[in-house]
Amino acid sequence: METNIKQRISDLREWMKRNGISAFIIPSTDPHLSEYVAPHWQSREWISGFSGSAGTCVVTSRKAGLWTDSRYFLQAASQLEGSGIELFKEMLPETPSIAQFLCSELQSGESVGIDAMVFSTQGAQSLEKELEGAGISLKNAGDPMAALWEGRPEISEAPLFPLDLAFAGKSTAQKLQEIREEVYQAGAEALFVSALDDIAWTLNMRGSDVHCNPVFVSYLYIDKEQTHLFVNPKKVPSDVKNLLQAESILLHPYQEAENFLLQLHDKRILLDLPKTNAAIYAAACAHCKVIAGASPICLMKSIKNTTEQEGFRHAMTRDGIAMVKFLKWLKPAVEAGGETELSIDRKLCSLRAEQANFRGISFDTIAGYGAHGAIVHYEPTPETDIPIKPEGLLLLDSGGQYLDGTTDLTRTIALGPTTEEERIDFTLVLKGFLQLMNVVFPDGTCGTQLDVLARQAMWKAGINYLHGTGHGVGSFLCVHEGPHQVRMNHMPTILKPGMTLTDEPGIYKAGKHGVRTENTLLIVPAQETEFGKFYRFEPLTLCPIDKAPIIKEMLSAEEVQWFNEYQQLVYERLAPHLDEEERIWLKEATSAL
Repeated sequence: METNIKQRISDLREWMKRNGISAFIIPSTDPHLSEYVAPHWQSREWISGFSGSAGTCVVTSRKAGLWTDSRYFLQAASQLEGSGIELFKEMLPETPSIAQFLCSELQSGESVGIDAMVFSTQGAQSLEKELEGAGISLKNAGDPMAALWEGRPEISEAPLFPLDLAFAGKSTAQKLQEIREEVYQAGAEALFVSALDDIAWTLNMRGSDVHCNPVFVSYLYIDKEQTHLFVNPKKVPSDVKNLLQAESILLHPYQEAENFLLQLHDKRILLDLPKTNAAIYAAACAHCKVIAGASPICLMKSIKNTTEQEGFRHAMTRDGIAMVKFLKWLKPAVEAGGETELSIDRKLCSLRAEQANFRGISFDTIAGYGAHGAIVHYEPTPETDIPIKPEGLLLLDSGGQYLDGTTDLTRTIALGPTTEEERIDFTLVLKGFLQLMNVVFPDGTCGTQLDVLARQAMWKAGINYLHGTGHGVGSFLCVHEGPHQVRMNHMPTILKPGMTLTDEPGIYKAGKHGVRTENTLLIVPAQETEFGKFYRFEPLTLCPIDKAPIIKEMLSAEEVQWFNEYQQLVYERLAPHLDEEERIWLKEATSAL
């Protein structure tokens, strides 16, 4: 692999020389700026060998670097070893930005290349401005991988399929009408949509083009009179075509999106710049006025309707049943010997697959035993897979895609004796988890204002984590959904009833262990007083939390009460769906501290 990576970088440098550029930037994205991308666009992984979902590779004539966030520091260090690519850890004070790195490496008059199809408009504009100060230009050099990547996967031709109104809760016609009203309020005549989950939600359609994410590669254009979908016609079965035509949706080949925009004149088009690639932006600007603003679909999608909310509850119940069956099996299986990180992943997936409406996993399972738990987004592979012993901690982060909801939960499990340090860290994480899950907050609150609740106990112990505390979850869509989040840096989106949100603080100690506890929550009304409306979180996730590593004395009386109430909720909701032996196990697992 090291040899292959070095050769690929060498080939890229030759391509750069032929195209008159001194550096090239390879982001993790596709033309839709997706977090998770189809194999065809996994260019950054191909050129660097780093397989994490987030990262940017920069290659100059003399150096190569990869920028990624704290979730992947340990993974990237391991995967980049021997490749000649330097790891740059984002958000650390000593780490230069990509623009700073390029300005220090290049001379005035040189140029940096990007593929505008996979570079966000906002990112390209910001980078261009920073480079200009050093006399360096930014050039749309096209896609070098078209020439360099032998055996590159083709774009999927898997068919679209409709999501029944019984799961979607709102018709496509109603969604389009509401979108048009919001576009008009923004002072625009049309909306061009690149985000794949926004398109899938709007059309009540799903696909399988991206691993674990039920979306399909496409663009969508909506004006006050018509709706245009740009998609490979081979992906549209006759029944789906009839459904789309019944909604007056016009079909065009996927590759015609840019040309379609170039043919428009004097339109006011709303574009969400962070979610629109620079090539699409340039085409829209050619003869039309671009109004920069957030797509209304993102916020509309994040607030689940009553059908979607009820679907989540049903999906979480079935997911909880699978988790109880798994947890009941786990410790005896580990004690018997022969289990590994990959084998328990397969077991859990098989139990989820037994549940109604299951359509696959929502992300690759993170099954980190011992020191692997400290790698925040560790995914076991045949090369890294290790045996699991009846001792220490297992961090298990997993989820399922169901027609009526998407699940995401993490449990850290004591498989036998644990150290005092492991128990302290487990309890610190639990305190933060409970504090956030049980907060009541006023209307107008954003996620950043709540983030400290999950961190305050560990901060007092001189411990922190660098990833976000919570994210939205799609309704049979992407497991990571915005625009709202809970994290340290400012996220201005106001939290509203109907939004889903994860609660997932963690502690990670390299070479030792990792701890994370995560539930998916639903924002619901709490009360209304003379001081306004107040909201709270309803736990959607139904899965017992391991009591063995808890140091009860570290918990306040209120936290103990919250813990016991949650465990009792899990038992009451799941017990009716279990056999007698499973109910006995769950009764003990959820008994009071």
